[in-house]
Amino acid sequence: MKYVIEQVRKKENRQMLSVVRMEIDYELVTLFDAMQANNKLEIIKAKEKLTYLVRKLNALSSMK
Repeated sequence: MKYVIEQVRKKENRQMLSVVRMEIDYELVTLFDAMQANNKLEIIKAKEKLTYLVRKLNALSSMK
């Protein structure tokens, strides 16, 4: 039973890693658009969100 639970957690972790990577990609596009428009507020928001997502990605990666 313990083995099954561990395998389920690993699968969930892999799925979460994929989701976070997609969120990072989306936020990079948002940052690029904000930079093109010279929208300083959106640039700051995108950078903050990217910082959060990178920390989340690192935390999930260390749980492998």
